[in-house]
Amino acid sequence: MSRRETDLLWLRDVLDHLRDCQQQLQWTEDREAVRILTETMLRDLDCCRRLCEALRNRQPEPAAA
Repeated sequence: MSRRETDLLWLRDVLDHLRDCQQQLQWTEDREAVRILTETMLRDLDCCRRLCEALRNRQPEPAAA
């Protein structure tokens, strides 16, 4: 598996986790849960940003023969 494929899978997993957190955030009213969820989401967003930047900056890999 190429680095690009690994990064794309990781990005999908992080986005899935963000979606799960967002769903939990919709129903929770507990102040501490909101704090934890939003901190987690901010970390996930930072991870997404770094992955996207790496994908954008990486030179295209040669096509497999």
